[in-house]
Amino acid sequence: MILELPFDLRDALRVPVAEQENRLRCELAIRLYEKGLLSFGKARGLAGLSKWAFHELLANEGVLRHYDLDELEADLDTLEALA
Repeated sequence: MILELPFDLRDALRVPVAEQENRLRCELAIRLYEKGLLSFGKARGLAGLSKWAFHELLANEGVLRHYDLDELEADLDTLEALA
C-alpha cells in the first residue's frame, strides 16, 4: 500500500520532510499495535525498528505490551529447550 499525503498536509506536519515517512510509519505501528490490530513483530517491522527499540518506543508513548498466556507458554518452552 502506498500512502500519499496532500501537499498541504505534508507542509502542516511539524516534522522535517526528511523524517516524515519514518515518523508516520512509527505512529501507525504504535497505534495499530495498541489497538491489537497488529502483533508486536509485525508492528515493529512496520516501524522498521529492532525488538528493543520498539519496546522503548512503546514505553515512551505509554503503550503497554500485550503479553498473553500463549506467549508466556511459548517463552517458557523456549527457556526449557535452552536449559
